[in-house]
Amino acid sequence: MSFPTKSTITRLAPSPTGALHMGNARTFLITWLLARTRGVKIIFRMEDLDHPRVKPETKQEAIDDLRWLGIDWDEGFTNDDDIKRYTQSNRTEIYKQAIDKLIKKKLIYPCICTRKEIENIRSAPHEGDYSPKYPGTCRDKFLSFEDAEKAIIEDRLPAWRFRCPNEETVFCDGFQGKQIGNPAKSNGDFIIARGKYGAGYQLAVVVDDAEMNVTEVIRGDDLLPCTHWQILLYKALDIEKKIPKYFHLPLLVGPDGKRLAKRHGDTRISIYRKRGYSPNKLIGLLAYYSGFADFGEELSINELQKRFNINKIPKHKITVKSKDENILK
Repeated sequence: MSFPTKSTITRLAPSPTGALHMGNARTFLITWLLARTRGVKIIFRMEDLDHPRVKPETKQEAIDDLRWLGIDWDEGFTNDDDIKRYTQSNRTEIYKQAIDKLIKKKLIYPCICTRKEIENIRSAPHEGDYSPKYPGTCRDKFLSFEDAEKAIIEDRLPAWRFRCPNEETVFCDGFQGKQIGNPAKSNGDFIIARGKYGAGYQLAVVVDDAEMNVTEVIRGDDLLPCTHWQILLYKALDIEKKIPKYFHLPLLVGPDGKRLAKRHGDTRISIYRKRGYSPNKLIGLLAYYSGFADFGEELSINELQKRFNINKIPKHKITVKSKDENILK
């Protein structure tokens, strides 16, 4: 069985490193609305490669939460075959082939630097950086991955870093407009795998979206900077024609202006579901945060389709207040 080939395809791709919270749910809701109001096919993919942080019980929990909200999909996790094909931990051989291709093209190199070591090398931090800028310490240090393994004293593995060309990457975001970046200048060479074939998010998401023919990606704007990295990987893997259209949405944040976390209270969807709250009340609250409803409105997901207009979504971060939850009770 092959992956879908319909001209426009988007995806829901939760990561089981934690429970689905209000911020994730809003992104998935807007993804669903963008698709269903335009006849776009939706696939479901489980992004479970971050093994140390993966919480197996949250896989089914995420599915249950989405279905409780009324969010459905057309392919992926509908039968045993789909579950296998659309789960990243089952796709390691495909990522291995991509890594081997990058090795052959000499576009990646082994690195033994820790994040702490990189931060210590830098003379001063750069405000707004997506991650510490890598100074290129290991760029021409090792002849092979095995040489890098021998150089590590601690019980850890080398990583593969991508050699960023000093060039601009440009794309037009469906929500944020024209974006220009230069990863070589802003962040330097970035990690694509831990261990010889332990593909990380940046590589896996490119390989998956390309093979699954995903043409539209809707996600939080915290991931906007790494889109430039992913564009470089599309080019390096000779699949540039597969680069999807991106829509990066402003995040839901707590009163401190930072992305939602436990310190802001429990916003897990599973908690609302298990407490017997109305999914339509939560849909209404998410619609309020997105500019589609008044505070306190109760809406079904199908009713919300009639109101959806991407131009109404606020261009700025949206603050979630602890008292907002009271309307769900």
